Amino acid sequence: MPIPPLPTTPDLVSLAADIKRWGKELGFQQVGISDGLLGEHEDRLKDWLAKGYQGDMNWMAAHGNKRSRPQELLPGTVRVISFRMDYLPGDTQQIQVLKQADKAYVSRYALGRDYHKLIRKRLAQLASKIESAIPDAIQRPFVDSAPVMERPLAEKAGLGWVGKHSLLINSQAGSWFFLGELLTNLPLPIDQSHEPNQCGECNACLKVCPTDAFPSPYVLDARRCISYLTIENKGIIPLEFREPIGNRVFGCDDCQAICPWNKYAKPTTETDFLPRHHLGSSDLIDLFNWSESEFLKRTEGSAIRRVGYEGWRRNLAIGLGNAPSDIRIIEALNRELPEASPLLQEHLQWALSQQAKPTHRRKRKIKAP
Repeated sequence: MPIPPLPTTPDLVSLAADIKRWGKELGFQQVGISDGLLGEHEDRLKDWLAKGYQGDMNWMAAHGNKRSRPQELLPGTVRVISFRMDYLPGDTQQIQVLKQADKAYVSRYALGRDYHKLIRKRLAQLASKIESAIPDAIQRPFVDSAPVMERPLAEKAGLGWVGKHSLLINSQAGSWFFLGELLTNLPLPIDQSHEPNQCGECNACLKVCPTDAFPSPYVLDARRCISYLTIENKGIIPLEFREPIGNRVFGCDDCQAICPWNKYAKPTTETDFLPRHHLGSSDLIDLFNWSESEFLKRTEGSAIRRVGYEGWRRNLAIGLGNAPSDIRIIEALNRELPEASPLLQEHLQWALSQQAKPTHRRKRKIKAP
């Protein structure tokens, strides 16, 4: 495919300022521009993949060098515009829920509506504004849905630094935010002011991880990560991780919750990100008792949908196995056994064996932040 010619515009500096203003008007807290060159990250990604840290996420290796070369995703790309949008509700009672073993902990990003559609729509609106100003502009928005190295790109654009837990941290906003990108052929001025890495000697995020998913600072072994195990992993959750998972039924936020920079996190202004259906503090048994139709109804428009009903119940079975002994739990687990799939039966039987243990004999590696 031939590379399109660069559009001509009299004032790229003013256009960049307009783009940042439009981004703020559309609900983004920060907008930055980089050249999109990530050559220094290619070898790190290849090494990470070679070690198998991606687990079953085969799509991580399916696109060659496109992750580090945005111009191969959209020919003619010379700039990447990165966007940040806060998602943390004002009061999530995060630590309280983690410490109540009969409650279900859902990663805070998944309590409200799925962010993909909301952010993609906002980026499309911004792209339309740019195209109205520059008809020759060629652009493409991305929201965690294509081979894009969003964190290194955001770091280059000045939105923060990649922390030891591999997430982006901003000194004024912590890390509770989503990222999005707009690839463009407009040669906009690049943001030069970047935040230095300020993790220092702090290793709190590495130490708090319930499953020891960080083999070294800045490196995540996804195969051990609770977010991977409860969401991306579609099969059996290995025995060694079931007790450490505790009551985390969809994702995990421990490495963020412990990060001292998150004392600066701002509550979201997006009502779509606020908790729905009491998912912020529901009882495990109540969620387990949802029928499939209830699951589909209550997760409509939610990121939780991606795990499916069977995966949702698999995760809840792990949580119930880690909960205090309760006759209601035992009855609910036994009731589901006869009709359960082999995958679900495996986890139901484990949960029942856990429930049969005296409470004082159970060992749970819960490192609540």
